[in-house]
Amino acid sequence: MQKIEEFIENPGSNDVPVKNVFTEEMFSSLEGRMNAVGWPNVRSYWENDFRNRLIVSGFMKDEELGSKRLASMPDRITNTINVVRSEEPICRPTVINMYDGDLSTTAKWWNAWEKFMFDESLTIKTKDGEMTKKPYEMLQGIKKAKYPAITEQEEKDSLPLQTMCGAIFDSILVHMMNTVSKPNIWQPLKKKMVESLNKKKVPHTLEILNNVYGNSDIITLQEVSASLIDQAKHGPLGKKFWIAVPRNMDPVRDQNSVILLNKNTFPEGVVSEITERVEAAFPAGVDVPVAKGDINAITAVDTEGTPYVIVSFHGDTNGLATIPVNNAIVHLMATSQDLLKHKLIFGLDANTYEKAKSGKQQDVLEW
Repeated sequence: MQKIEEFIENPGSNDVPVKNVFTEEMFSSLEGRMNAVGWPNVRSYWENDFRNRLIVSGFMKDEELGSKRLASMPDRITNTINVVRSEEPICRPTVINMYDGDLSTTAKWWNAWEKFMFDESLTIKTKDGEMTKKPYEMLQGIKKAKYPAITEQEEKDSLPLQTMCGAIFDSILVHMMNTVSKPNIWQPLKKKMVESLNKKKVPHTLEILNNVYGNSDIITLQEVSASLIDQAKHGPLGKKFWIAVPRNMDPVRDQNSVILLNKNTFPEGVVSEITERVEAAFPAGVDVPVAKGDINAITAVDTEGTPYVIVSFHGDTNGLATIPVNNAIVHLMATSQDLLKHKLIFGLDANTYEKAKSGKQQDVLEW
């Protein structure tokens, strides 16, 4: 760990150009793949910018690249994919997940990465059944409305651009690990850590929810995977709680807002889902940065006859959707005859900031 920290904080001669790690041959191969699926060509980005960046100071520590989500977005979607009829998820070949293939060289990594992204068809569970896609087909465009740092042209090119940046990111990680340690040392250590900490993540999470919060009347969760939802419904939590998921839950992004209603407190469960009504209450002409599954709004009535509007909301990273969603809920309840007597329970991940960047992040005090 100390060697990794030193590599990042004081790279020195290790801060080599990207093209020394993610090679010209790798880019050309990736370019061919992306052209074949009909994406815009991004060679100009590569030749005029990315290939000459230094891997640490110019890429890994570039705050603007982080703000644009060009490396983190593809990682979010493809890092770990829960597939049907398998107890283990499928992982992108990278250092930062449960992938257990050989990463002893960047050449071996690239061969596995390219095949994973463009050749491997994966079947994932959706609310309405199953869906089969290749990982590159799961990627989603990066919207300027949600991530203001990205330019309009980069927004148009965001699918191939994020794929290229994701590949560069993973190649740097593999290069770094094989620079600071030997593969026969760090790979077995990684495997041991994965076995201990990661592979039982969903069962451990459900165990905590059941044992610590199992007597709660209402639980709101954000960024929940379809796998956790499915296991919750068929486990001890499913016997105690009604588990409400949004009608438009996203199985690809796999980060959904969920509401658990105690069956003793709310014997009738969900009366109605009003997520679409909340979204319809957004100000006209305003592009609120919410994605499928971010908002889950329902109504329910407890044993005493008290009606509730219950909302679980996952705010965007910059918190720019938090006030519009908050206002939409309040406006809807104040102007809808059927909701006037309802009490509001609002569980959210607001993503507001103590020292926000003006125009780019939501200040917590303003909220």
